Amino acid sequence: MRIERAQFIYEDDRILVADKPAGLPVIAPDGSKSHSLLDQATYQVQRRNPKGRAAVVHRLDRDTSGIVVFARNARVKIELMGSWNETVQTRRYVAVTEACPNDDSGVLEDWLSEISPGRMSVSSKGDRHALVAITRYQVLQKGSRFSLVQLELETGRKHQIRVQLAHIGCPIAGDERYGSTQNPLGRLCLHASLLELRMPDGSLQSFESPVPPSFIALVAKKTDAQHQERSPAKQPRATLKHGYGGTAKGSSTGGPDRRGNPRRGNGPTAGEDHRPAARRGSQGARPAPKA
Repeated sequence: MRIERAQFIYEDDRILVADKPAGLPVIAPDGSKSHSLLDQATYQVQRRNPKGRAAVVHRLDRDTSGIVVFARNARVKIELMGSWNETVQTRRYVAVTEACPNDDSGVLEDWLSEISPGRMSVSSKGDRHALVAITRYQVLQKGSRFSLVQLELETGRKHQIRVQLAHIGCPIAGDERYGSTQNPLGRLCLHASLLELRMPDGSLQSFESPVPPSFIALVAKKTDAQHQERSPAKQPRATLKHGYGGTAKGSSTGGPDRRGNPRRGNGPTAGEDHRPAARRGSQGARPAPKA
């Protein structure tokens, strides 16, 4: 079986950052010996420290691609998870949706509850265990069958983007769980494109992964763009009106918090379908608090 390989785009004494391909789990399921992104991250750590082991800070679902951060040891993992809401400044995704939001940009604000293991639903504010989910979106490109939408998270609830887009009648292509009827690329068309962190020295560090070319081809060419992962001549780049365009991969900038608004979150989740980091690979560090 072919093993998907991640690209490691940044590494220092505290963290390493991977650009994860779709189809590769961050951690192998319980009882499984399948290859995982954690295995690849640990191998990367051991190139400098043969006894070292990468530690999971946050996760993406298997079929979501894009930016994932690992700690180089348990001490850094605890530090990051303990201050994740303050550390994470921007969490940005792109998605291919069936249909298109009515407005070119806006804010989705809902209350989400887990109705069964691994399945979330929009509920009411007063429902027990319901948590607020806030997502800002901007339509980048419209096609006759699909649209390319950029999303920026204010909160990091489980399956947040997937549930909220489905709720407005625009499920993510390939997301059968939340109402998608088409799977043109053989994957969930969701990609974590940018993660911006406030570093201990006060600088901002931006880690960026370009929009998958297959997403762009699917919307623009109106055809099944499966396996078309070649780099296009030009990719759309847009910034949410309230936001910050970010910097190049692995670059950093100084200065104060660009928003000045309090963060609303529920723990160390760097993306919409991130789940708490598991004990596996944490060198004994305590697991993340559950959402």
